[in-house]
Amino acid sequence: MGSFFQDQGVRFKSAKDSTLNLPWIEKYRPKSLNNISAQEDTLITLKNSKDNLPHMLFYGPPGTGKTSTILALARELFGPELMKSRVLELNASHERGIDVIRERVKNYARSFIISDSDRNNQCPGFKIIILDEADSLTKDAQEALRRTMEKYSELTRFCLICNQISCIIPALKSRCTLFRFKSIGIDNMRNRLTYICEQEGIDYYPEAMDELIKDSQGDLRKAISWLNNASKLHKDDRVTVDTIKETVGIVPDDIINGLIESAASKSYDKIQETVNDVIASGYFGKQVIEQVFLKVLQDLRINEDHKCNIGESLGIIDKRLVDGGCELFQVLSLMCAISKNMD
Repeated sequence: MGSFFQDQGVRFKSAKDSTLNLPWIEKYRPKSLNNISAQEDTLITLKNSKDNLPHMLFYGPPGTGKTSTILALARELFGPELMKSRVLELNASHERGIDVIRERVKNYARSFIISDSDRNNQCPGFKIIILDEADSLTKDAQEALRRTMEKYSELTRFCLICNQISCIIPALKSRCTLFRFKSIGIDNMRNRLTYICEQEGIDYYPEAMDELIKDSQGDLRKAISWLNNASKLHKDDRVTVDTIKETVGIVPDDIINGLIESAASKSYDKIQETVNDVIASGYFGKQVIEQVFLKVLQDLRINEDHKCNIGESLGIIDKRLVDGGCELFQVLSLMCAISKNMD
């Protein structure tokens, strides 16, 4: 695979021109278990369980390969053609009520496999139901799902996928084999992103790759999506650190410092004016709050007790944002809390 260095940037020649007009997160989704990154223990267990697959519960941070793993496993078990009839994939955050479990899931789980010819080709005699974001299921829906899993386990295997395992009731957890997915490490992240750059002919600075890996925090799906967007932002130029920051939505340091200084001024009018300007510039409120708090932790003008007070305020503000609170008011509330706790 041809590659060459150009000035301080790295450019890769594409191995072949792809005709697939797909987002990169789908285009480069692993097609087999051998292509899954950084989940070695899980992959070993799954490969050894193909002949007698249990009900499964995949949990861990987003973008670590949970959905890709079960889809790759299903493809290896059934083949691309049979997957259409043997796999039912649902997003539980959209279809989370008890009616969906009682009707759609139960009807599919109890349906028989029409032909036995597949078994002669060593194809398993069961179907798979994938429930993505299962931590969004209501408690009643989870209870109904428990009964369905018990009753039709000979015909159907279930794979529940979630980020927060604490939201899954104990009765479901006890009926599944648990698989923990860990955040993608830096080396695995770099290898996968570099491979995509090779395939797409992306010209980038090494520092830009470092920034992309740092900002994605182990979420490979997010990193691939950002790389896809960054490659289109300045199509004829190299991808730079600034390109990545602009794509991710990172707020420049001078703007964050300006917010901190407005809080130090102890003037509400100054704080309000600065916050209004930042939000009017289109920056994401949650991103502003996160960066401000990280800067506060390093600020020597604020003692440890006051930093704890600010952290407590941040928790309340974050909850308000999750509940749909106005970004302007929540950033303003945080800056006032910082101002109050500055010496």
